[in-house]
Amino acid sequence: MKNAEKYAQVIADYRSAYPDPLVLLRGAKLKVSDKASPWPGWLWSEDKNGKKGWIPTSFVDRRGETGVMNRDYDATELSVKKGEQLMVLEEEAGWAWVDGPDGRRGWVPKDNIEME
Repeated sequence: MKNAEKYAQVIADYRSAYPDPLVLLRGAKLKVSDKASPWPGWLWSEDKNGKKGWIPTSFVDRRGETGVMNRDYDATELSVKKGEQLMVLEEEAGWAWVDGPDGRRGWVPKDNIEME
């Protein structure tokens, strides 16, 4: 879901758990599985080079254990500190894609932010 300039305040620190994120273009083919996710709406996937990571289910057209990206996707997670202000660009399955205070973009759990 796209948003028009929403802002959020970080209410709890978050440290990225994935230093080497998946970056995929629309049309990329993947192997997908039903690995349990702590976040509903996310799919465990593997790209053609063997890199694995979580992708929002809505970003993948799935056919059994195969998936095709229906849009571009960058799995970068942003490490943030309490008190920082973020611009929320998109929200998806319990996470927000944000512009950070240093100009970097990434995903942050919505549990760690409060919308302004």
